[in-house]
Amino acid sequence: MVRRDKANYLIQSVAHALDVLEQFSGEQDELGVTELSRRLKLHKNNVFRLLATLEARGYIEQNKSTENYRLGIRCLQLGRNYIEQQGLVRQARAILAELAHKARESAFVAIARRHGMVALEAADPSNRVVKIESLVGELLPLHCTAVGKVHLAFEPEEQVNVQLGEELKRYTEHTIVERPALLEQLRSVAQQGYAADIGEFIEDVASVAVPVRDYTRSVVAALAVAGPAYRMSSERITQELAQMVIEAGRKLSEKLGYKS
Repeated sequence: MVRRDKANYLIQSVAHALDVLEQFSGEQDELGVTELSRRLKLHKNNVFRLLATLEARGYIEQNKSTENYRLGIRCLQLGRNYIEQQGLVRQARAILAELAHKARESAFVAIARRHGMVALEAADPSNRVVKIESLVGELLPLHCTAVGKVHLAFEPEEQVNVQLGEELKRYTEHTIVERPALLEQLRSVAQQGYAADIGEFIEDVASVAVPVRDYTRSVVAALAVAGPAYRMSSERITQELAQMVIEAGRKLSEKLGYKS
Protein backbone atom coordinates (compact mmCIF):
# COMPACT_ATOMS: atom_id res chain seq x y z
CA MET A 1 0.00 0.00 0.00
CA VAL A 2 1.30 3.45 -0.91
CA ARG A 3 1.24 5.68 2.12
CA ARG A 4 0.61 9.37 1.75
CA ASP A 5 3.49 11.54 2.83
CA LYS A 6 2.56 12.96 6.23
CA ALA A 7 4.15 16.32 5.40
CA ASN A 8 1.85 16.77 2.42
CA TYR A 9 -1.19 16.04 4.57
CA LEU A 10 -0.17 18.60 7.18
CA ILE A 11 0.42 21.32 4.60
CA GLN A 12 -3.03 20.72 3.11
CA SER A 13 -4.62 20.99 6.54
CA VAL A 14 -2.88 24.30 7.19
CA ALA A 15 -4.00 25.55 3.78
CA HIS A 16 -7.61 24.65 4.57
CA ALA A 17 -7.38 26.43 7.94
CA LEU A 18 -6.06 29.55 6.24
CA ASP A 19 -8.83 29.28 3.65
CA VAL A 20 -11.35 29.37 6.50
CA LEU A 21 -9.80 32.51 8.01
CA GLU A 22 -9.69 34.28 4.66
CA GLN A 23 -13.44 33.87 4.17
CA PHE A 24 -13.98 36.51 6.85
CA SER A 25 -12.16 39.23 4.89
CA GLY A 26 -15.28 40.44 3.06
CA GLU A 27 -18.30 42.39 4.24
CA GLN A 28 -19.71 39.45 6.25
CA ASP A 29 -18.42 39.50 9.80
CA GLU A 30 -19.99 36.14 10.66
CA LEU A 31 -20.37 32.88 8.77
CA GLY A 32 -21.92 29.51 9.58
CA VAL A 33 -20.62 26.00 8.96
CA THR A 34 -22.96 25.45 6.00
CA GLU A 35 -21.90 28.63 4.22
CA LEU A 36 -18.21 27.93 4.82
CA SER A 37 -18.65 24.38 3.54
CA ARG A 38 -20.27 25.70 0.37
CA ARG A 39 -17.61 28.32 -0.24
CA LEU A 40 -14.65 26.03 0.41
CA LYS A 41 -16.20 22.93 -1.17
CA LEU A 42 -15.34 20.94 1.93
CA HIS A 43 -17.51 18.52 3.91
CA LYS A 44 -19.27 20.08 6.88
CA ASN A 45 -17.49 17.72 9.29
CA ASN A 46 -14.11 18.91 8.00
CA VAL A 47 -15.14 22.55 8.29
CA PHE A 48 -16.43 22.04 11.83
CA ARG A 49 -13.15 20.41 12.90
CA LEU A 50 -11.15 23.23 11.37
CA LEU A 51 -13.32 25.78 13.18
CA ALA A 52 -13.01 23.90 16.46
CA THR A 53 -9.21 23.90 16.17
CA LEU A 54 -9.06 27.59 15.28
CA GLU A 55 -11.50 28.43 18.07
CA ALA A 56 -9.39 26.54 20.61
CA ARG A 57 -6.39 28.65 19.62
CA GLY A 58 -8.31 31.93 19.68
CA TYR A 59 -8.28 32.65 15.94
CA ILE A 60 -12.03 32.05 15.60
CA GLU A 61 -14.85 32.65 18.06
CA GLN A 62 -18.50 31.66 18.01
CA ASN A 63 -21.41 34.01 18.49
CA LYS A 64 -23.53 32.08 20.97
CA SER A 65 -26.69 33.91 19.88
CA THR A 66 -26.46 33.04 16.18
CA GLU A 67 -24.09 30.02 16.42
CA ASN A 68 -22.13 31.57 13.54
CA TYR A 69 -18.40 32.14 13.65
CA ARG A 70 -16.23 35.26 13.43
CA LEU A 71 -12.57 36.15 13.69
CA GLY A 72 -11.04 35.88 17.16
CA ILE A 73 -8.75 38.16 19.12
CA ARG A 74 -5.62 36.26 18.09
CA CYS A 75 -6.08 37.53 14.53
CA LEU A 76 -5.87 41.09 15.82
CA GLN A 77 -2.84 40.22 17.93
CA LEU A 78 -1.06 38.75 14.91
CA GLY A 79 -1.97 41.80 12.86
CA ARG A 80 -0.59 44.05 15.56
CA ASN A 81 2.61 42.01 15.65
CA TYR A 82 2.95 42.49 11.91
CA ILE A 83 2.44 46.23 12.19
CA GLU A 84 4.98 46.34 15.02
CA GLN A 85 7.50 44.67 12.75
CA GLN A 86 6.77 47.17 9.99
CA GLY A 87 7.47 49.99 12.39
CA LEU A 88 4.20 51.95 12.20
CA VAL A 89 3.07 51.46 15.78
CA ARG A 90 6.59 51.63 17.16
CA GLN A 91 7.24 54.92 15.39
CA ALA A 92 3.80 56.30 16.27
CA ARG A 93 3.89 55.84 20.06
CA ALA A 94 5.97 58.86 21.00
CA ILE A 95 4.18 61.04 18.46
CA LEU A 96 0.76 59.95 19.76
CA ALA A 97 1.78 60.68 23.35
CA GLU A 98 3.06 64.14 22.40
CA LEU A 99 -0.04 64.90 20.34
CA ALA A 100 -2.43 63.77 23.09
CA HIS A 101 -0.61 65.97 25.61
CA LYS A 102 -0.54 68.98 23.30
CA ALA A 103 -4.14 68.67 22.09
CA ARG A 104 -5.42 67.57 25.51
CA GLU A 105 -7.50 64.93 23.69
CA SER A 106 -7.03 61.28 22.80
CA ALA A 107 -4.83 60.50 19.79
CA PHE A 108 -4.74 57.30 17.75
CA VAL A 109 -3.44 55.77 14.54
CA ALA A 110 -5.59 53.53 12.32
CA ILE A 111 -5.22 51.45 9.17
CA ALA A 112 -7.72 50.30 6.54
CA ARG A 113 -9.03 46.76 6.99
CA ARG A 114 -12.12 44.90 5.73
CA HIS A 115 -14.13 47.87 4.45
CA GLY A 116 -13.36 49.88 7.58
CA MET A 117 -10.59 51.36 9.70
CA VAL A 118 -8.99 49.63 12.67
CA ALA A 119 -7.30 51.67 15.39
CA LEU A 120 -3.96 50.05 16.25
CA GLU A 121 -2.56 52.29 18.96
CA ALA A 122 -3.79 55.19 21.07
CA ALA A 123 -2.63 57.66 23.68
CA ASP A 124 -4.84 59.47 26.18
CA PRO A 125 -4.32 62.93 27.67
CA SER A 126 -3.19 62.89 31.28
CA ASN A 127 -4.84 66.22 32.05
CA ARG A 128 -8.46 65.30 31.19
CA VAL A 129 -10.99 63.59 33.43
CA VAL A 130 -13.55 63.14 30.62
CA LYS A 131 -12.15 61.40 27.53
CA ILE A 132 -13.39 58.96 24.94
CA GLU A 133 -13.21 55.22 25.46
CA SER A 134 -10.35 53.55 23.61
CA LEU A 135 -11.29 52.45 20.09
CA VAL A 136 -8.23 50.20 19.64
CA GLY A 137 -9.19 47.01 17.82
CA GLU A 138 -12.64 48.20 16.75
CA LEU A 139 -13.71 48.32 13.10
CA LEU A 140 -14.68 51.93 12.34
CA PRO A 141 -16.82 52.80 9.30
CA LEU A 142 -15.25 54.62 6.38
CA HIS A 143 -17.90 57.17 5.42
CA CYS A 144 -18.57 58.81 8.78
CA THR A 145 -15.27 58.87 10.68
CA ALA A 146 -12.37 61.24 10.13
CA VAL A 147 -9.90 58.38 9.71
CA GLY A 148 -12.19 56.69 7.20
CA LYS A 149 -12.64 59.85 5.15
CA VAL A 150 -8.87 60.41 5.08
CA HIS A 151 -8.41 56.91 3.70
CA LEU A 152 -11.12 57.35 1.05
CA ALA A 153 -9.98 60.83 0.02
CA PHE A 154 -6.75 59.50 -1.43
CA GLU A 155 -8.23 56.46 -3.18
CA PRO A 156 -9.40 56.42 -6.84
CA GLU A 157 -13.14 57.20 -7.04
CA GLU A 158 -13.97 53.78 -8.52
CA GLN A 159 -12.20 52.13 -5.58
CA VAL A 160 -14.07 54.39 -3.17
CA ASN A 161 -17.40 53.15 -4.55
CA VAL A 162 -16.29 49.52 -4.16
CA GLN A 163 -15.19 50.04 -0.57
CA LEU A 164 -18.33 51.93 0.42
CA GLY A 165 -20.71 49.28 -0.92
CA GLU A 166 -24.23 49.98 -2.10
CA GLU A 167 -25.62 51.86 0.91
CA LEU A 168 -24.19 54.35 3.39
CA LYS A 169 -25.39 53.36 6.84
CA ARG A 170 -26.84 56.07 9.06
CA TYR A 171 -25.42 56.08 12.59
CA THR A 172 -26.63 59.49 13.81
CA GLU A 173 -28.64 62.38 12.43
CA HIS A 174 -25.33 63.93 11.31
CA THR A 175 -24.19 60.95 9.21
CA ILE A 176 -23.81 61.71 5.50
CA VAL A 177 -25.79 59.05 3.65
CA GLU A 178 -25.94 60.71 0.21
CA ARG A 179 -23.05 59.48 -1.92
CA PRO A 180 -22.63 62.69 -4.03
CA ALA A 181 -22.37 64.78 -0.85
CA LEU A 182 -19.77 62.41 0.61
CA LEU A 183 -17.70 62.41 -2.61
CA GLU A 184 -17.73 66.20 -2.64
CA GLN A 185 -16.53 66.25 0.97
CA LEU A 186 -13.75 63.78 0.14
CA ARG A 187 -12.50 66.11 -2.58
CA SER A 188 -12.29 68.88 0.02
CA VAL A 189 -10.42 66.56 2.38
CA ALA A 190 -7.84 65.81 -0.30
CA GLN A 191 -7.33 69.55 -0.89
CA GLN A 192 -7.11 70.70 2.72
CA GLY A 193 -5.16 67.70 3.97
CA TYR A 194 -7.39 66.68 6.87
CA ALA A 195 -10.85 65.30 7.59
CA ALA A 196 -13.26 65.99 10.43
CA ASP A 197 -16.20 64.16 11.94
CA ILE A 198 -18.47 65.83 14.49
CA GLY A 199 -21.06 63.40 15.78
CA GLU A 200 -21.36 61.49 12.49
CA PHE A 201 -20.48 58.06 13.88
CA ILE A 202 -21.03 58.52 17.62
CA GLU A 203 -23.36 61.35 18.56
CA ASP A 204 -21.21 62.98 21.24
CA VAL A 205 -17.75 62.30 19.77
CA ALA A 206 -15.74 64.41 17.32
CA SER A 207 -12.44 63.70 15.57
CA VAL A 208 -9.97 65.15 13.10
CA ALA A 209 -7.54 63.03 11.07
CA VAL A 210 -4.71 63.30 8.55
CA PRO A 211 -3.07 60.80 6.19
CA VAL A 212 0.18 59.03 7.07
CA ARG A 213 2.46 58.17 4.15
CA ASP A 214 5.51 55.93 3.87
CA TYR A 215 8.63 55.96 1.68
CA THR A 216 6.54 54.96 -1.37
CA ARG A 217 4.41 58.12 -0.88
CA SER A 218 1.36 55.88 -0.41
CA VAL A 219 -1.18 56.56 2.34
CA VAL A 220 -0.66 53.69 4.79
CA ALA A 221 -2.58 54.93 7.83
CA ALA A 222 -4.52 57.79 9.38
CA LEU A 223 -3.51 59.76 12.47
CA ALA A 224 -6.30 61.31 14.49
CA VAL A 225 -7.35 63.23 17.57
CA ALA A 226 -10.75 62.46 19.08
CA GLY A 227 -12.71 63.75 22.05
CA PRO A 228 -16.12 64.81 23.32
CA ALA A 229 -17.97 66.89 20.73
CA TYR A 230 -18.68 69.66 23.23
CA ARG A 231 -14.92 70.28 23.48
CA MET A 232 -14.13 69.75 19.79
CA SER A 233 -16.21 72.29 17.91
CA SER A 234 -15.68 72.91 14.21
CA GLU A 235 -14.00 76.21 15.15
CA ARG A 236 -11.50 74.54 17.48
CA ILE A 237 -10.78 71.87 14.88
CA THR A 238 -10.16 74.47 12.16
CA GLN A 239 -8.28 77.02 14.23
CA GLU A 240 -6.27 74.79 16.58
CA LEU A 241 -6.40 71.02 16.27
CA ALA A 242 -6.11 70.49 12.52
CA GLN A 243 -2.66 72.06 12.34
CA MET A 244 -1.49 70.03 15.33
CA VAL A 245 -2.58 66.78 13.71
CA ILE A 246 -1.12 67.78 10.33
CA GLU A 247 2.24 68.40 11.98
CA ALA A 248 2.10 65.09 13.87
CA GLY A 249 1.15 63.27 10.67
CA ARG A 250 4.11 64.85 8.90
CA LYS A 251 6.47 63.69 11.66
CA LEU A 252 5.19 60.13 11.54
CA SER A 253 5.31 60.04 7.74
CA GLU A 254 8.93 61.20 7.81
CA LYS A 255 9.80 58.47 10.30
CA LEU A 256 8.36 55.96 7.80
CA GLY A 257 10.61 57.33 5.07
CA TYR A 258 8.29 59.81 3.37
CA LYS A 259 9.95 62.77 1.69
CA SER A 260 7.64 65.74 1.28
